[in-house]
Amino acid sequence: MRVLVTGDRGYIGAVLVPFFRDHGHDVVGLDAGWYEGCDFGPMLDADGSFQRDIRDVRPPEIEGFDAIVHLAAISNDPMGDLNPNATYSVNADGAIHLAEMAKIAGVHRFLFSSSCSLYGAAGDAPVAEDGAFNPVTPYGESKVRAEIGIGKLADDSFSPVYLRNATAYGSSPRLRADIVVNNLTGTAFTRGEVRLQSDGSPWRPLVHIEDIARAFLAALEAPRETIHNQAFNVGRDEDVVQIRDVANQVSEALGCPVTFADGASPDKRDYRVDFTKIGRVLPAFQPQWTVAQGIRELAADMAQFGLRTEDFEGPRFVRLARIRQLLADGRLDDELRIPSPQRATR
Repeated sequence: MRVLVTGDRGYIGAVLVPFFRDHGHDVVGLDAGWYEGCDFGPMLDADGSFQRDIRDVRPPEIEGFDAIVHLAAISNDPMGDLNPNATYSVNADGAIHLAEMAKIAGVHRFLFSSSCSLYGAAGDAPVAEDGAFNPVTPYGESKVRAEIGIGKLADDSFSPVYLRNATAYGSSPRLRADIVVNNLTGTAFTRGEVRLQSDGSPWRPLVHIEDIARAFLAALEAPRETIHNQAFNVGRDEDVVQIRDVANQVSEALGCPVTFADGASPDKRDYRVDFTKIGRVLPAFQPQWTVAQGIRELAADMAQFGLRTEDFEGPRFVRLARIRQLLADGRLDDELRIPSPQRATR
């Protein structure tokens, strides 16, 4: 298929694009360019790529694609808290706008990268796709709004699918330091300690970014009637764990003690997720990675590429720090747009 991947130069996109290409698909990228220069090893580009804010996309730019994989987003809770209105503008309004433009352009399949964060504080029982939404952050709320808005467009000519990813981990040419497995591993590598930011008690579902790419590939290639306008939790039951268990695995792998950051306390983001549906409906999705393997992969790449503390804890790999840098430099405005006349064109 000919596939447009938004956010192709982000954390997941930098892994998903070559994965799709290796499986025979023609991939074109679209990215706002916020993280240019924030590389961790060599980047492999899409077959073609252009710079654009998803909020500015028009139908002629996306005609001729069989599917869109929509990854581009403000990517985590701290960034969402920085400017909730901008988070809703990009993650909800922008996603709905892109879906509307895709429908007009005749793109039939729209794979939306959602998140298990929309379940929020979900209690003790694992949550399935028909569970209640209880987001506790603007990021989680933005994913709820996007799914609802995109769902209203579903019909015989436009087929959306919502892939609710567990918390991602793993090495990428656009590494992120602000997600739990990566953060604990990187802190152990650079500072010689596994530093917990919470008390370690919260439950979190985890999934390797290459397995996220596997889920999107399975959804891309599945029969329309199997997945039309449905949501899928992306991950597996074995990797729904407490944060302290991840810390102990990192400690064992890197030989570092577990410590607690100043003010470490319980995290209100505490949820377990049921992954039964994706295994039943999309049997082609076969996760390959364990958390322990991901920790070893991260540590090996950190050694190979020479990870430094100042990079790991600064704008190069921390998304919130990068956005603050772009805002301070005037390269983004308050709505996280490239100011005119610098606004990118194709």
